[in-house]
Amino acid sequence: MKELDLLKKDWKKNENSFEQISEKDIYKMIHKKSSSIVRWILIISILEVLLWTFSNLFINTDDVLKRMNHPEIVLILEYLTYINYIVVLIFIFVFYKNYRTISTTVATKSLMGAILKTRKTVQYYVWYNLGMIIVSTILSFFVGFVYNPDMAFLREKLAANGKTMLVSAGILILIILGFFGIFWCFYRLLYGTLLRRLYANYKELKKIDI
Repeated sequence: MKELDLLKKDWKKNENSFEQISEKDIYKMIHKKSSSIVRWILIISILEVLLWTFSNLFINTDDVLKRMNHPEIVLILEYLTYINYIVVLIFIFVFYKNYRTISTTVATKSLMGAILKTRKTVQYYVWYNLGMIIVSTILSFFVGFVYNPDMAFLREKLAANGKTMLVSAGILILIILGFFGIFWCFYRLLYGTLLRRLYANYKELKKIDI
């Protein structure tokens, strides 16, 4: 926000004669920055979907699912995948609408409202994805352990030894927490940085609006 600080200093120096022009310039800069940030949020979310889609093409799970011989499980997993894609696409559509709103908004209060709405939407999106990561990880382990015939020997061994089962459960929890931590850091780095900049713009607009 160095540019805004310079503009505000210049505004104070010429407070009597250029107050309205300086305020207008500050608003234009904030408007442009906010629009750019939301555009990047939209771009990153689209790239994220494309990345997951292409990665799924290279991960072959068909053979494993066929060996399970449980078509109802396969159907449930497919439905969950479709539902997840639908939800994510809805989020992307909302991001696009937020971008269009911020790009075309001229009133200060409207822009402030659009920024807050965008922040909430991104936060919901991040928490949804983190929740889905936990659910999909647990579901993958459960389905693989219970229905995969290759795991029959391990199931018998764990059933015969309660201590081994507790250790395995602990390892599973650590793996889930590890996945959650990695993706939490990823989302915090990408979306968190953009949201902090967006909120900084909101606070500057609030000063102008007073």
